Amino acid sequence: MDAARMRTRLRGWGGVGAMAVLCALALAFVLLLPRTQAHPAAGAGPAGRSVADGSQARADDCVESSAQNRTPPPSGADGPTIDAIKARKGDKRKLIVGIDQNSYRWGYRNPGTEGAELEGFDIDLVHRIAEDILGSPDDVQFKAIPTSQRIPAIQDGTVDMVVRTMTITCDRLRDVAFSAPYFKTGQQLLVPDASAIKGYDATLAGKKVCTAAGSTAYGRLKADRERKALPATTDFSATVPNQLDCLVRLQLGEADAVVTDGALAASQAAQDPTVKVLGKPFTTEYYGVAMKKDATDLVRRVNRVLVDYRSDGWQASYDKWLSATLGEDARSSRPPAPKYLRES
Repeated sequence: MDAARMRTRLRGWGGVGAMAVLCALALAFVLLLPRTQAHPAAGAGPAGRSVADGSQARADDCVESSAQNRTPPPSGADGPTIDAIKARKGDKRKLIVGIDQNSYRWGYRNPGTEGAELEGFDIDLVHRIAEDILGSPDDVQFKAIPTSQRIPAIQDGTVDMVVRTMTITCDRLRDVAFSAPYFKTGQQLLVPDASAIKGYDATLAGKKVCTAAGSTAYGRLKADRERKALPATTDFSATVPNQLDCLVRLQLGEADAVVTDGALAASQAAQDPTVKVLGKPFTTEYYGVAMKKDATDLVRRVNRVLVDYRSDGWQASYDKWLSATLGEDARSSRPPAPKYLRES
């Protein structure tokens, strides 16, 4: 690629280039980012002191279209998982949460703030959960987790939960538990402005498509190529640890298209005017808070927080972080009223 073409590719990248460098550095270590700045009180959820019963859904009979309903009913009660979190001493008495630090307006370091504070829609939700469980929105220890490491970080106890634009699926329910959904989205294409690709169709023949390892986008591409809904020559063999890395590859001409959640694609298009979101979503997906499979009391507690958050907090966070990229009308992004597992 000659220098002129490179400059064209990178035009509009601006501060995102610096963010990409930070992203690359972040993969070399796990960031521990305790929060200290104050946040407005959001109101505590219902309290109660009893052990929450029940267990997370089995996934062997899961149906993808209703995977988001496979969660225990909400409860404000404590239990063994929450007790263990509250028993942490001193500076370690924090809710440990896996997040992204380079998804613009979702979970990202804002270079315009002192200390490059973590901000975004997902970060707001984390603060609300921490306040409910531990009493302060700042009782959080953030850990930056690559897309591909979200489930392992939960399973090995590196984090208590992951709040990181993570789609609820039947496959993932075999490994982790999810809260009720807190956001609705769908897969879309991100392409350069001058791309000849017309949509998620035959124009992807011979094209290099980038996805993040462990993402629902990769699974969808694989399934669609196997059932011949996509050309056999569509190449999505090269995956990356973090979704933002796909945008960098697109900028450098190393990928022809990116498949990712439309909510993330819109934020990335807002960062870089040389790329665009193409077509309408071709899936329906729901983000949930992911936790250990046996952490039923924590799942119930997060569901209790979400009941209040949907009516007091969700819209304000959407207006602040996402309305500029997804539009002022948030109805298409609001998940349906949750349906919980029936008590046995």
